[in-house]
Amino acid sequence: MRKALDFLTQLAKNNNKPWFDEHKEEYKAAKATLDALALDFMHGVEEFDPRVSGLGIKDITYRIYRDLRFSHDKSPYKTWYGAYVCPKGKKSGMAGYYIHFEPAAGTYFICGGLYNPTKEVLKSVREEIMLEGDSFAEALSRCDDFSLPWDEALKRIPTGYDESDAHSEYYRLRSYTLIKPLKKADVLKKDFLQKALADLRRTYEFNEILNKCFDYAMENPS
Repeated sequence: MRKALDFLTQLAKNNNKPWFDEHKEEYKAAKATLDALALDFMHGVEEFDPRVSGLGIKDITYRIYRDLRFSHDKSPYKTWYGAYVCPKGKKSGMAGYYIHFEPAAGTYFICGGLYNPTKEVLKSVREEIMLEGDSFAEALSRCDDFSLPWDEALKRIPTGYDESDAHSEYYRLRSYTLIKPLKKADVLKKDFLQKALADLRRTYEFNEILNKCFDYAMENPS
């Protein structure tokens, strides 16, 4: 694992095709290590969330090659590794479970929930909070060592929602993700995956609520 993270660190310092081509075998070794971890992660999630069954490695991981078409940054390669396990795969738009390693930036975290939902799904989540806010808050209370993305939230309650509602502060969120930062030392421990899965298991009920909202939005398009 350490060698895989070291490769990503070196790639961040040498983010160009000639260097990458010269170190292709190191890349393949790092990818094999990280992909094996991602598959173990997926199988661990399957034990408590059967909705994610039937996925393959391409359904939960991301290509190292960056899409440069609309980016001012022309660095050709991603310098992070992530695995997102959710029902129907990473492109489904559903809530799930994520691990992220970005050693050059010192950024490591695990995450459960729903990132950047469509406006239809966002509306469905807010309606769920309006109607079943106590259950929503109770699911969150089981993950009190995770944080929500308040720094990206709206400044005010969105139009059409009552700020006097008991859980109105959650209307302001634009993503419903629960994030737990980690350190490199945490990731390198032998029991990293075991602890990560135990933590993410506590986000299961929250994800179930979010995916119920997703299902409703898909079945009842506005």
